[in-house]
Amino acid sequence: MRNAEFDREKVLRSAMNAFMAKGYSKTSMQDLTRATGLHPGSIYCAFDNKHGLFLAAIDQYHADREQQLQGFFPAEGSRLECLRRYLDNIVSECLSCDASQACLLVKALSEVGEQDLAVQQRVSQHLQQWQTALQQILQQAQVQGELGADKDPAQLTRFLMMGIYGLRTYAHTHPSADELSALATELYEHLSL
Repeated sequence: MRNAEFDREKVLRSAMNAFMAKGYSKTSMQDLTRATGLHPGSIYCAFDNKHGLFLAAIDQYHADREQQLQGFFPAEGSRLECLRRYLDNIVSECLSCDASQACLLVKALSEVGEQDLAVQQRVSQHLQQWQTALQQILQQAQVQGELGADKDPAQLTRFLMMGIYGLRTYAHTHPSADELSALATELYEHLSL
């Protein structure tokens, strides 16, 4: 059997959007074939099944978010200023009401993480990598003198992660832009005091 040729990243991003819009359980193979443009046989050939496509979409989501994070933190400049812009972007994503702006990692963990060890492990690994990257940024801020020497970057990173999860979750209650921005500002100020 000949392998189907397709743009893997494009297909995975389309699948990501389908999973973010409906969740894993409610996304049917018909939804996935419509979203990706692939025939069911091509999906099964390339990813084994819906679950395999879901895991691959989670990996693509992580790769995209990792690249986005790097884009907010160029080699030079204030780490905390960059962090402020990163938090502002998260608020903008939350306010967009666009399913494609949801956090697939958190959504996957909430929906199927407890019932699916493979998803739980994959998502936990990616979230740990994200936390490590943010901790390195806060450590750089400390080295640059933007963060006091008495601050613990590891603890601040855990607090930051909790705050970002909270912002994304709270956004589902449809607060005003001012409310969500105020919460992000408070989170940022707690880090920078």
